[in-house]
Amino acid sequence: MDRLASMETFVRVVETGSFSGAARQLRVGQPAVSKSVAQLEEYLGVKLLTRSTRGLAPTEAGLGYLERARRALEEAAEAELAARGAGAGLKGRLRVCAAVTFARIHLIPILPKFLAQHPELELEVVLDDRQIDLVQEGIDVALRMGRMMDSALTARRIAKCKRFVLGTPAYFDRAGTPSTPSELSKHQAIVYLREGSVWSFQRESTELALTIQSRLRVTAAEGMRAAVLANAGIAIASEWMFSPELRSGAVRAVLKEWSLPALELWAVFPTGRAATTKARAFVDFFERTFDA
Repeated sequence: MDRLASMETFVRVVETGSFSGAARQLRVGQPAVSKSVAQLEEYLGVKLLTRSTRGLAPTEAGLGYLERARRALEEAAEAELAARGAGAGLKGRLRVCAAVTFARIHLIPILPKFLAQHPELELEVVLDDRQIDLVQEGIDVALRMGRMMDSALTARRIAKCKRFVLGTPAYFDRAGTPSTPSELSKHQAIVYLREGSVWSFQRESTELALTIQSRLRVTAAEGMRAAVLANAGIAIASEWMFSPELRSGAVRAVLKEWSLPALELWAVFPTGRAATTKARAFVDFFERTFDA
């Protein structure tokens, strides 16, 4: 029996709550997962899992073993990296999650360099604007934007950027350029539903919150980008979302004397699991490259 492999299987079963969930993450059949856990229980001489109406759950002995297994897996990964030398590349599979538009503009283009540094590494990039369950989906690290509402998450802030009211020159030529936030009510607005329709502005000691009436609301950032570039109206967005167009002049920011809440970028790791060596190395690489 490969004890480390059995440990990893047990940890995945607990984190996903099922043999089938662990099998999907490990890319093996469910019978292999069941057999591995059974062999581990036989070796240890204790029951690690129990079935309930809500699925599989660790026993008291299983809970105690879980934390030690997690530490052992992390220490094994660290030992392997040290044995292969600091200059050696990472290997195995790394699953990264990011929002679609941000990844297309800022993440995907730099991945060839990261992969070239680690020829034995397999990288899976899950693109989703939603905040998916990192444990259920087997994600090693996610790049998320906005405020971290869940204090239980292990997160590291990477950067933050300004947000602006944006539109194309063609739209502003047609509809005029607003000089104050109150004039936005006269414009066609594109609302990104994840951020809501209340736009908050600040200028020195003056604060202003506007509820925007919009005939066009979209659920994905890529849809908002497309609508703005089609001259459909104005939107609030980060510099990150329109960085190529802001540089080229295809999109213009207005009301720049008024500030909007900044947008933060975080690297988020699955709850209850130590960040893997691969995940930390990826975040370090991304942060250095993104800052540059």
